[in-house]
Amino acid sequence: MRITVDHDLCESNAVCVGMAPDVFELDDDDYLLILTDDVAESRREEMRQVVASCPRSALSIVDD
Repeated sequence: MRITVDHDLCESNAVCVGMAPDVFELDDDDYLLILTDDVAESRREEMRQVVASCPRSALSIVDD
């Protein structure tokens, strides 16, 4: 599974960074980076909660 971000919606609130700092990071320009191309299936529920917590609904889960 992958996580994608719509940068047109993302306001860099960093909620996702706080919830899963090994998957998300803000760079020096406050641009959201997704640190992994493949998130373990065992983390699906955690990632579902992260995606649901995004204030701008900018995150999505994509099944490979």
